This record gives sequence, C-alpha cells and structure tokens, in this order.
Amino acid sequence: MLPFLTPVESDFDATNRLIINQLHSDVGLVENIGHYIVDSGGKRLRPILVLLTANALHFKGDSTRMHSLAAIIEFIHTATLLHDDVVDVSDMRRSRLTANAQWGNAPAVLVGDFLYSRAFQMLVKLGSMPIMEILSNTTNIISEGEVQQLVNAKDPSVSEANYLTVIHKKTSALFEAACESAAILAGATQTQRQAAFDFGHHLGMAFQLIDDALDYEGDSETLGKNVGDDLAEGKPTLPLIYAMEHAPAHEQALIRKAVSAGDASALASIVTIVKNCGALDYTHQAAKNHAHKAEQALANLPSNSFTQAMASLAQFAVARSH
Repeated sequence: MLPFLTPVESDFDATNRLIINQLHSDVGLVENIGHYIVDSGGKRLRPILVLLTANALHFKGDSTRMHSLAAIIEFIHTATLLHDDVVDVSDMRRSRLTANAQWGNAPAVLVGDFLYSRAFQMLVKLGSMPIMEILSNTTNIISEGEVQQLVNAKDPSVSEANYLTVIHKKTSALFEAACESAAILAGATQTQRQAAFDFGHHLGMAFQLIDDALDYEGDSETLGKNVGDDLAEGKPTLPLIYAMEHAPAHEQALIRKAVSAGDASALASIVTIVKNCGALDYTHQAAKNHAHKAEQALANLPSNSFTQAMASLAQFAVARSH
C-alpha cells in the first residue's frame, strides 16, 4: 500500500464502494465501460486528496458526505480521461487498451458525458453551493485547457509560459478543487482553505511535470502507456520546449520538425537530445520546486498524520517512475 493512503484506508475503501454503486445504469454498455475505466488500476490520487485534506482539518460531519465528494472528484477525472484518449487517439492507458480502443470513440465520449452528469447529480445532493461553484468552474477550466492544448498541438513555437498555463488548467485545477472543496466541507478557515488550494496547485503542477518528463525517460511497461505519445501527438511539453531553446541548432531543427509533423519516428534521437541538453533535469527541478512549495503550504494546516501523508504524497509525485 502507498504510504500516503494508510491514514485514510477505511475512507478510501468506502469511497471505492460508493464509486462502484454510483456507476449503476439501466444501459449495460454504460456500466461496462464505466467499470472498465474505474477499475483500471489508477492511483486515485484526487479522491485521496479529498480524504486527506478533510481529515487533516478534523472533519466531523457525516462521513458519507466526504466519500461522496471524493467520488465526485474521481468521476470528473475519469470523464476527462475518456475524452482525452479520444482526442489524443490513444490506445493504451494503465497497461490496458483505452476504452475508445476497446469499444470505439462514440461510446467512450458518451460514457464520459454520463460520468460528468453523474458527478453533478451527486454534487446537487451534497448541497453545498460553494463546492458546486468550485467544481463547475473547475470543469470549465479543464475544458479550456484541453482546447488550448489542441491549439498548441504541432506548434513548436509554444512558450514555456503557455505550456504551464495549459498544465495548470488540464491537471492542477482538479487537484486544487479536490483540496479546496474538502477544506470547505470540513469547515476550514479562509487561511486553511487557501493553504489547501495552494497545496493542490503545486502538487498538480509537480505531478504533470513529471508525467511529461517520463514520456522521454520511462518505458512503456512501467508507464502503462506508449512512450513517445506526446511527440506523436505533436505536444510541445517542457522537455521539448527547453531543448528547442538550448540544444545545438541542428538538434533544435530536428525537434521542431518532429513536433510540427506529430512524428515520433526520431524518438530515440530526441530522447538523447533532451537528456544531453539538460531538458529532463530542468523539468525535474521545476517539479521539485512545486513539490517543495506544496509541502510549505502544509504549514498553515494542522500537523497530524494526514498532513504528514500529504507531504509524503508531494515527495511521491516527483520520485515516481510511472
């Protein structure tokens, strides 16, 4: 078991049971795809963040409300994965075929819509307008990030600032929402709510930066997805952006050509370039900086086993190999 899960193990198990229960549908295909993606072995980091944050702030309400919020966050995340894989034409995630590869694009998109709508059905029952406002805004921000990433595809001139904006919207925003909404549920002060938000923001940024580095230094078996997918999709992530500014001119040209064409045929050469010019080191350092800021944010939350687990999660985000 991952060490940061231990303090909330019983809540995590209850959340998983709720997730399975809430996948119920009169349409068999909805349940089949829903169970397939939810049971695919993900880390469930976002619902874990809800459970850790709420417990860190001494949540004393009905525990089913905390479990519901955690499940809502997971459904929103899972819906984005289903849609992402269709947009990216991905065929492997978490060492299994993606839902779109297994059933086709149309069923994957529609089940993603089902999960979004189920999340908001549950959110209405939760009955908190501040949390509803956060999560409705967050789903909008995530959608904007997806569109911006689509606009950026095959554009080698994308800046580091533009890239950071995209990963904030696509990834970090839901981490922020998980932590801040859990803080609200626990009756946090404004200072604690901001600290929870800051922790989620920096953890999410660190997590995505490492994800983007792993696409050029991992292996498919460990990652559970195809190495080089970002290059094949023409995504100018930080390792490539840095290399296109710091590698020798002829190597910059090779990367620009590959990004423009969405062509991963030169992946081996590009991996060597991003390693040799320091692009991976730069990306890892950026992730470590965010992880450190995430840990600093915990100073404004109570010191207990749950915040210790949150610090452990920040360390995990940058040390992981998948």
